[in-house]
Amino acid sequence: MNIAIMGAMPEEIEPLLVHYKEYKLVEYAKNSFYVVKYNEHTLVIAYSKIGKVNAAITAVTMIEKFNCEKLLFSGVAGAVSDELQIGDLVVATKLAQHDLDISAFGHPFGYVPEGSVYEKTDKRLIDIAKEVAIEKKLSLKETIIATGDQFVCDSNRKQWIEKTFDAGALEMEGAAVVLVCNALDVPSFILRSISDAADMDAGFDFDKFLESSAKISADFIISMVDKIIDKTK
Repeated sequence: MNIAIMGAMPEEIEPLLVHYKEYKLVEYAKNSFYVVKYNEHTLVIAYSKIGKVNAAITAVTMIEKFNCEKLLFSGVAGAVSDELQIGDLVVATKLAQHDLDISAFGHPFGYVPEGSVYEKTDKRLIDIAKEVAIEKKLSLKETIIATGDQFVCDSNRKQWIEKTFDAGALEMEGAAVVLVCNALDVPSFILRSISDAADMDAGFDFDKFLESSAKISADFIISMVDKIIDKTK
């Protein structure tokens, strides 16, 4: 089985590379892909760089060039719900693009003609994540995640996103990744560790908690990979 593990920034995949240690570097499409042989399976690890377009390019590459059959995303996100705190682990049940707006034509925010507002992740992978959370004695919260090409640090925008999409967290890649995976019939999973509150000062919170939150998310993904492989035996 070939499994893609993806992040947006170097900090989000660095803990994975430290853990797996041995890998082959493949340079392709102006990006770096780290190929790990692991228990007779192949893991392909990469960070896309920030934003929906970069995320989509990387997801397509991992599926089409490296033949990945599942895609797991590990990273950080900002909270838009008051119920989420820094360090919380959240899994996306579905995602929307909060900055996609053709409402002038009578469509809801986030809607694309011939598409939908939300893209759903894979329920079986979420169920595996729940098993991992129980074994690790961690709290794993399910939520809707909003994606956009904006780092949101404005309370009014935060409230609008929360209300419009019923979202708990927001980030800059997930919806694009899941859109690609659904189009190509590849199960996807989006895990985020809350690194900041979306209406707080970005320079303070993001810099302070990015590294620790990324490690929390990556450690969970490592355990998920083992669980997925165990279920294929």
